[in-house]
This record gives sequence, C-alpha cells and structure tokens, in this order.
Amino acid sequence: MAYRLFTGPDDRAFCERVSAALAEGYVLHGSPSATVNGSSVIVVQAVVLPAAIAIADAAVASAVEDLDSDGFGYEETIEGHA
Repeated sequence: MAYRLFTGPDDRAFCERVSAALAEGYVLHGSPSATVNGSSVIVVQAVVLPAAIAIADAAVASAVEDLDSDGFGYEETIEGHA
C-alpha cells in the first residue's frame, strides 16, 4: 500500500506500529493529530511509501504530457484571442 493511516490510543503500541512502518520504508506524511475520546487520547498518523508515490507522480506527469501532445496544451490560442 502506498498510503497507510494509523489510529489508536496514544500508547506504546501505537508508536511501535508507526515505527514498524518507518522501518519498512514508509515516511511520515503530515503532522500527527490527536483528539480526546472520553478519557483517552486518540492519535492519528499518516505514512506514505516514497517509491509508490514516485510511480504515481510519473503516471500523472505522463498523462499531462499526453494531453499536451494531443493539442490540448495551455499554449494554444483561440483564433482572434491571445
């Protein structure tokens, strides 16, 4: 999976799950968030896999390039309009 979202009580187990993902090559994505659920603090942390994100970025860049080469680029002007 390119993206994972960890949620849970703010405890050692949560930190171990995030740490294990980091050891697998994931990197933190954004800041952690926290809220209170009754008497417990619940935390959230997203992680992403850089290699998967790079592949997705390349696919988007290729699709944009294909659109530009099909005559739908930003450089085109409509007759009589700049």
